Amino acid sequence: MGFIYNGISSQSMKIRARLAGWQVFTALRNSFETVPGKAGVADFGCDISERTITISCSVLPRRSFAELVSVLDNAAEWLNPAKGLRQLVLDDVPDRYFMARLSEAVDCERLLRTAGSFELRFVSPDPYAYALEDEVFVLSGTGTHVAERLSGNADSEPVYFLKGMISTSSSSYISLITNGEELRIVGPLAANETLVIDSSMVTAKVTDAAGNALRNGLPCLQELNFPILRKGVNNIEINAVNAAFTELKIQAKSRWR
Repeated sequence: MGFIYNGISSQSMKIRARLAGWQVFTALRNSFETVPGKAGVADFGCDISERTITISCSVLPRRSFAELVSVLDNAAEWLNPAKGLRQLVLDDVPDRYFMARLSEAVDCERLLRTAGSFELRFVSPDPYAYALEDEVFVLSGTGTHVAERLSGNADSEPVYFLKGMISTSSSSYISLITNGEELRIVGPLAANETLVIDSSMVTAKVTDAAGNALRNGLPCLQELNFPILRKGVNNIEINAVNAAFTELKIQAKSRWR
């Protein structure tokens, strides 16, 4: 077993690797407040912190110590945390990926003269794992639709790609209602343009047919009510008022906590 980091496998780097453990829950950030005259604390809920992933690695005996150092030099270049977050895929759970980087120093223990072992501790600031093969839904008509998420075990923050025509008139809009929560698009939007709404980044942009960004899309939103998709069935209602709706493509960004 092993892992793939930034598209390169540990096997190709001559490193044997195995997952040392599995963090069922990341560290919790509890929001407690002390209330004078009241026993205990007031509970305002909790959130989750970053995820840590520990991988045990070894290098089998090489022909010389210099060859062992060469393997470790290549690994240092491959895993350089200064390059920022990169996609990490574990062989034990190959359907998902984390965005991670090394968080601690790596010391190789010499087991033999030309062999060694070490641990890699990765940190994923975003604690969620994301589906390698994401779920995509394409809705091509107004009315009520059902989008059923089958992957993951947590609510997801999708990306919506909306095509249609919305004029500058105050009475022209397209309404997207996701599980009862409305996002009203007031435009303007031309026939050859796409409004991209990213719930994770809390941003929106208008692109051309080739995907090139044309302008900020936030002014097209009547309110910043970004959609959330639940695991399982999601009801999506589309209404066009004095506007033309063409298509809504949804990239689910399905994920695991």
